[in-house]
This record gives sequence, C-alpha cells and structure tokens, in this order.
Amino acid sequence: MKIVAVESHLLRVAFDMGAPPRAFAGAAWSHMDTLFVRVVTDQGLEGWGEGFGHAACPATRAAFDTQIGPAALGRDARDIRGLMGRMLQQFHLFGRNGPLVYALSALDIALWDIAGKAAGLPLCRLLGGSLATVLDAYASLLRYDEPELVAAAAARAAAQGYKAVKLHEIGVPQVAAARRALGSGVDLMLDVNCPWTVAQAIDMAQRLGEYDLAWLEEPVFPPEDHKGLARVRRAGGIAISAGENAAGLHDFHSLFEAEAVDNAQPSVAKIGGITEVVKIAALAEAHSVRLVPHCAYFGAGYLASIHLNASLAPDVPFERIFVDLEASPYHDLVTAPDGKVRVPDGPGLGRDPDPEVMRRFRLGEPTVLRA
Repeated sequence: MKIVAVESHLLRVAFDMGAPPRAFAGAAWSHMDTLFVRVVTDQGLEGWGEGFGHAACPATRAAFDTQIGPAALGRDARDIRGLMGRMLQQFHLFGRNGPLVYALSALDIALWDIAGKAAGLPLCRLLGGSLATVLDAYASLLRYDEPELVAAAAARAAAQGYKAVKLHEIGVPQVAAARRALGSGVDLMLDVNCPWTVAQAIDMAQRLGEYDLAWLEEPVFPPEDHKGLARVRRAGGIAISAGENAAGLHDFHSLFEAEAVDNAQPSVAKIGGITEVVKIAALAEAHSVRLVPHCAYFGAGYLASIHLNASLAPDVPFERIFVDLEASPYHDLVTAPDGKVRVPDGPGLGRDPDPEVMRRFRLGEPTVLRA
C-alpha cells in the first residue's frame, strides 16, 4: 500500500475562554490554529494527522511540505514503525525536537488512521485497549492571571461536570482562588510551563502545599534539567508531571532514571506520534511511572489522544482545553458533556474531518504533493 499523495491544511478557529484572551508564548491567544495533514494511498485509503501546533503551525507546515511529506511519497503506508525509524534517523541533523518532529508526528498519526481503517477497527482496539466508550476528562484552563477570573473559570468547569481542573497560572493567589471556588470535591492540578529555577520551584511547591494539588507540572527551566526536577520532586512535597517537551523515548528514559516524575506526559502531536507514545508507555510501566497523555489541541491529535488514553491509560482523565470553539471539523467529538469525552468507535481515528468546516476556516489553500 503505497503513499501517493500528502496534503497540509492550516485552520484557524476562534474560541471563547470566558474572559479576554491573555498573552501566552508571546502572543494574545484568541484563535485555535491547527495543522491537519492528509495521507492518501494507492488503495484508496486515506488518513488524517496533526502536527503541533498553535503559533508553531507555520513552521511545522513548512517542515512537512518541504521535507517530511516529500520523503513519505512512494513509501509503504503499512510499515509505520520502520518508516518512522528511518525518517527520524534521516532528519536527525535538523533537530530531535521541534517542527520536524512535529511534522513526523502528523505523518505517524495519519498512518495509524489508515491502519485502523484497513483493519476495520478503531485505533484503541487496534492497540489492544479497553472497551471503554467514554472517558473522564479534566478541564485544562488557559491562563487568566486575575484570581477572580481563575475562580470563575474553575467554578464553570465544576458546574459542567468536570471532576478535575488544571490551571496554567504561576502565582499562589490564583491557585488559592481556584481551590476556594472548587472546594475539596474536585481535583486541582497546576501546569506552570517551566518558569523557575530549581530553588524557586522547591520554594513554590512548598508554598503551594496547603492547596492539595494532585500534581505540579513542569516547574523547572530548562525542561531538560531532569536532575533538578528530581530535586523538586524530593523536596517539594507534590507529585511532579512532565514530558510534553521531551525529545522522544530516550529523553523519557533519562527522566525516569533520574526519578524526576510521578506522571509521564507525552504529547502525541509533538513527540513523534502514536508509535513513540506506545514505546514511552511501556517504558513508563517498567519504571512504575503513571502515563498521563498530554493533549493541548483539537485536531486529529485530539482524537489520537483519546484513543491512546482509552488503550494505554483508561483510568487516567483525558486533558481537554477548557474553551468553547466557534466550530470543529469533528463536531461533537471535541465536546465534553458532563465532564466526559466519547471514545470514537469508527475505524482508525473514528471520523474524518468535515470538509465544509475545513473550507470555512482554512487559512489559504492546502498544499498538495503527489508521487
């Protein structure tokens, strides 16, 4: 089954977070930018993937259109593990993380979508997963900065049925406000996105101890400082989560050997796709580290993340960014009624994106490459 065409599509969809958007990663975040890729085979099967993401989408698209996509043409779509291994080695000179790996992630997800369709199985069943039809989700709030806005957003999430809420704040007053709004019946997590030195992170973890956090996520910069992160884990008194910025399997191996994390968080659209997450899951199990897949997107990577949760970590809540999208090519599959997400039951990822929604929200024309 040969790959005969690849495409890239960049979508921009407005969202509502319940407050004016805040600057994040250097820009005011008011739209969800998503890079979709489509892979077509000579047997008529096609698959959809997603490469990370947001403000990095143009760079990831350039990597896909100029390097990853052309290199995939003519290859056997069934040889996913072999193809990914060869391409990771072929392109390693250009980076072991970042846009090239994000683009490879998109290709890998699309190939697994094709594999599921060829087998007539949803991806979670193809991976040997459970029979779960729904998963508990946690509301992953964007950054609000002001404590009263944090409290209001946390209360909205609880009212919508979420039993767990994750903040992206960096101050004690914001965490305190969320805990007061939630009470003791809702789990609270905190992702701070690598702002502190090791000493600062230990100090903050100790100051945050009274708010009963389920975990503290990525407290140390740089994220490669695994020994420093392990010091925070030992001294801070809070479970540590990390991994969305890791560079593949061996970076996770280093995290585990350093005893730096309680929860491993591979991000399927960043780490190298489904193939790499499956490897990391086995390594995490061998080190008695809980797998908690990271999901900060709403495209094909979102569906892939649901399937990975259902197959590899069915008892772990699924991360859903707590925003209301203007529209989605997957319609109801990206909603979380009563704080739960549905596991798609169609073959592959479970649903192809709605072409009309794709046309409405696409930025420019798709790039199409053919063998």
